[in-house]
Amino acid sequence: MLVTESKKLNVLFILHLPPPIHGASIANTYIKESKIINSEHNTDYISLATNTVLSQTGKGSIRKAFKFLSILGKILKLISTKNYDLCYLSLTASGPAFYKDLIVVALLKLANKKILYHFHNKGVALAKQNKVNDALYRFAFKGTKSILLSKYLYSDIQRFVKETDVFYCPYGIPVSTVCTQKKPKEKSSINAISLLYLSNMMIEKGVYDLLHACVLLKNRNIPFVCNFVGGWTDITPEEFDKFVEENDLSMQVFAHGPKYATEKLNFFNHADVFIFPTFYHYETFGLVNLEAMQHSLPIISTHEGGIPDVISDGNTGFLVPKNTPEAIAEKIVFFAEHPEHAEAMGLKGKLRFEEYFTIDKFEQNISQVIGFAAKQSFQI
Repeated sequence: MLVTESKKLNVLFILHLPPPIHGASIANTYIKESKIINSEHNTDYISLATNTVLSQTGKGSIRKAFKFLSILGKILKLISTKNYDLCYLSLTASGPAFYKDLIVVALLKLANKKILYHFHNKGVALAKQNKVNDALYRFAFKGTKSILLSKYLYSDIQRFVKETDVFYCPYGIPVSTVCTQKKPKEKSSINAISLLYLSNMMIEKGVYDLLHACVLLKNRNIPFVCNFVGGWTDITPEEFDKFVEENDLSMQVFAHGPKYATEKLNFFNHADVFIFPTFYHYETFGLVNLEAMQHSLPIISTHEGGIPDVISDGNTGFLVPKNTPEAIAEKIVFFAEHPEHAEAMGLKGKLRFEEYFTIDKFEQNISQVIGFAAKQSFQI
């Protein structure tokens, strides 16, 4: 639907943009570069990011303090000189970054602006419960609206937010312009199921759970190859290699570090099953699952965050309990012994992706939510 200039809303987006690269910054980049959102509304953007690499998260520095003061100056200038119908804020749910973002919230509230939060993480329910935090969360949420990625995430904020003040909007990703058809395997590996993990090499993302599942597969003489793709975080290359060596997995398990663009797509194209056994306490959605679905891969993941809204258990993949290498191994064995089911589930996953999780769907939903939220009354 075309929006005439007179009907366009003035919207200020205050969000976390790369660097560093993570799920939230990727989603926010999609919003900033959206033709749909930027054509239907008059938009301004300010990045809240003060880190350049993930390892800086939660660590203070003089440089970061000055950068944040500069960000506050930009926000103050814009809200003082422009009449915004809505201010969209990518609010951090907890921790030091929440208290930092709260200063932005206070500025917007002092300027009597309508605020729409978009939560790319979770942690409100896990935050330390005391009178101070209780008061700060109540202040933050009073008279605001919120976007959550899934109905499964409402429990995180329900103590402070009525569900009538919540919009649900799942992520979407761009349709790949590179061939997403799986390439035939080399003859030498024709009987080995190809497994793929693609995310940060982090303990809570389930790296060791998958490694232990690989040990179980080897003990059962299941032919497999498992590729780990992602940047190193709280697991070092040396620690990973030590586990592989000690468990005699050097012929089956490989770590490749971070890969992008065509290199990353090649891993999807050569995989049979995608595995994302996360139990990350801030996990909300798992964008990598959408990439796997786009490449017609069946998925083994967990019930963490909003993932049950993405993966249809038993239909497009399997959801297993967190921290259960045995359950992961059992599902891998099922796919190894029933490749026709793996292929069928992967194709169903791709259809589900095309119906619900494309970037166009995401942008349309966000634009509609902005329109709805701006027209609603806020008790600021």
